[in-house]
Amino acid sequence: MTDNPNNDQKRTFSEELEVAGNQLVERVRELIEEGNVRRLIIRNPEGRTLIEIPLTIGVVAGGALLVFYPVLAGLAAIGGLVARVRIEVVREEPDATVQDVKETVRDVRDELSDGQ
Repeated sequence: MTDNPNNDQKRTFSEELEVAGNQLVERVRELIEEGNVRRLIIRNPEGRTLIEIPLTIGVVAGGALLVFYPVLAGLAAIGGLVARVRIEVVREEPDATVQDVKETVRDVRDELSDGQ
């Protein structure tokens, strides 16, 4: 992670989801299509990593879900073997957060108020 907005590397954050094994493929497909997901880590309920899927922006943004069909087939097999899995989703933080926008609006408003 980095705090430097001029750096090519984006800030990331993680979230964890728990899904039934039979819902794994569909949930992963939805996450891939979202576009801001950079990595998916599938774990069993005990926390052991079963598969790690790095996602590149070019493939995801281009809509080339076809590239992930072999991975999805493997996930279907995993989903059939386990009742529940945990998915760690590593996302790219947006360039501007709501808080950043509010601060900018406040700053501009203050500058305009001072000029009058």
